[in-house]
Amino acid sequence: MASEAVNAAQSRLGVLAQHLAPLEPGDLLTQQLTSSSYSRGGYDSTFPQATTSAAFPPAVHDLLALEGLLSPEERQLRDKVRSYMEANVAPVIADYWEKAEFPYPLVPGFGALGLAGGPIKGYGCPGLSIVANGMAVVEVGRVDASMSTFLLVHSHLAMLTIALLGSEEQKQELLPRMAKFDLVGCWALTEPSNGSDASALTTTATKVPGGWMINGYKRWIGNGTWADVTVVWARNNQDGQVNAFIVRKGNPGLRTAKIENKIALRCVQNADMTFSQCFVPDSARLPGVASFADTNKVLAISRIMVAWQPVGLSVGVYDMCCRYVTERKQFNSQLGSFQLVQEKLARMGGNIQSMWLMCWRLSKLYEEGRMSHEQASLVKAWTTARGREVMALGRELLGGNGILAHFHVAKAFCDLEAIYTYEGTYEVNVLVAGRRITGVSAIRAASPPKAASGKKGGSAEAGEAAAERK
Repeated sequence: MASEAVNAAQSRLGVLAQHLAPLEPGDLLTQQLTSSSYSRGGYDSTFPQATTSAAFPPAVHDLLALEGLLSPEERQLRDKVRSYMEANVAPVIADYWEKAEFPYPLVPGFGALGLAGGPIKGYGCPGLSIVANGMAVVEVGRVDASMSTFLLVHSHLAMLTIALLGSEEQKQELLPRMAKFDLVGCWALTEPSNGSDASALTTTATKVPGGWMINGYKRWIGNGTWADVTVVWARNNQDGQVNAFIVRKGNPGLRTAKIENKIALRCVQNADMTFSQCFVPDSARLPGVASFADTNKVLAISRIMVAWQPVGLSVGVYDMCCRYVTERKQFNSQLGSFQLVQEKLARMGGNIQSMWLMCWRLSKLYEEGRMSHEQASLVKAWTTARGREVMALGRELLGGNGILAHFHVAKAFCDLEAIYTYEGTYEVNVLVAGRRITGVSAIRAASPPKAASGKKGGSAEAGEAAAERK
């Protein structure tokens, strides 16, 4: 058995060498691809009985021929992203994840895929359909959720906010460079005191001669430690409404600190951000933002992409498990020959087909101008919940290897926990959907009886609006 595994590994090494051919021999990424502790064609000498995720498994997850719902252009984009991720990211990403480091050497090649600013037309952006953007998110997430989140924050939050709500000057200056990843963006909304209740944010923007002075704190900001462009949301002192501002890297009023000890999305550099007398000129304010409600214009698309993310993680885990159970033997039989193994794979596959179809339909509704926020919340809640089940079943199928990052499942298992929470927790999203179903909001308790002073309790509507968005 061991000799067969070695021969198979040598064959895999030849395939990997073909993938590496376009890279220069002295390139840093080439060195990492060839020296990574688990990248040698997916062969681990301490466990030759199965292939690691460094040689990513073939895609076998489309059990209902769902690709027939894609246009030729969408299939072409999917295949291009899949090839890049398998050849360049899969061999090295587990080591980056283990060290909680971002794979900076991958950014130039990643940028060449032409995914940044996906739905934006013009300004050097590709103007992709919503479904095509979803396919990109799936294929990136299939190999690594951190890279998928990096793309989502940069493209579908920072860039999209500038494209939808920025001035023409802001678009012309920033979007072409961000489309090439010459500039990297982040999106600062969440605060230490306000997560789901995002509309109650406390960061302030005070009008001063020539600009604005921003003060406050933000937390969990993806790409925040190294972003060149920060879109920050703050409440202005003139009318009390929430506005958005662009803060550039190097501003003396901005300090960032990496959030340590994460078990999920470990490659994503999440930051605590402190704005202390952070001055920005009048030209840094996004003129299209009049109130917090304008976040809807951005989050309508970004929540679709977040709903697609668990699909990507789930298909990666499923593909990995399908290969593993054909390679791994116990009791002189392939694991795949056992009834309980087949039941788990069938359940995983069924979940994936339903998740994919819900996201596809949501994307089409948006393209037709008929999507509601309640529908987006329903789908995001569903895909993260079903994705969790897929992760758990995959973890069971791999046994002890199910807790090792370089067999992929453990890494995806942890990563999905972050996606389950961001862009609206599961609980908040199902309550938003429930409000649509029943016509009654259960997100916040009803206001207390009128006090003797005649003052009323807090606004339930404000809480609902906030909870819907983070």
